[in-house]
Amino acid sequence: MKPILVLRHIACEGLGYLGTLLEQKQIPYEMLHIDENQSLPTNIEAFSGLVIMGGPMSVNDDDAWIEEECDLIRQADSLNLPVLGHCLGGQMICKALGGEISANKVKEIGWLSVNQYHNEMAAHWFGEYQQFDAFHWHGETFSLPDGATPLLHSANCQNQAFVKGSLLALQCHLEITAEQVPVWADEYAHEIEQPTATIQSKQQMTENLEHRVTSLQQVANHFYQQWLACLPTT
Repeated sequence: MKPILVLRHIACEGLGYLGTLLEQKQIPYEMLHIDENQSLPTNIEAFSGLVIMGGPMSVNDDDAWIEEECDLIRQADSLNLPVLGHCLGGQMICKALGGEISANKVKEIGWLSVNQYHNEMAAHWFGEYQQFDAFHWHGETFSLPDGATPLLHSANCQNQAFVKGSLLALQCHLEITAEQVPVWADEYAHEIEQPTATIQSKQQMTENLEHRVTSLQQVANHFYQQWLACLPTT
């Protein structure tokens, strides 16, 4: 099996729980560190799929690697290879498909509820989990690209996930682990200095943390199993 290509944009936002599942299933992957200026490949054919992680930058920035990532996404789409984007990664997929990324009406930071849209694709990807608390850290949001099917929404963000063909975009973080939450709270402390109804303090987001993460991983198990089943085996 060819390895999955994983794109990391900042050290604290790695594969998280998805990495645990890949190791358990002995699925090979190669991680490329954008934050260390590692060069993106020009061709996706050496890989079985593409996973794009989060980061504090915007896809509307003018960094050269952003368009290079979009090219890889479009290549994978043309080959029907599975692509999965988390937060910034989901926004990259939207951009590659010609969608728009703009400021959300509020920042969503911390544990906030999301809901399934009522359609067959949402039921496929999220199963019985009609509503659940996901972890969020975003101020921008993606539009729904032409031909895409919405999967999740929240009270303050209309598009929390979508699918189009082999491309799957998340605005929220299903990969988060109990170890990552306090690290992010420290790394991005300037963003949570003034908590609101949709921005939690470090204390708020770390309360009952093990229980919250365990509950989210039940959703993540279903979701990631569905995605991993899409990977080509040769």
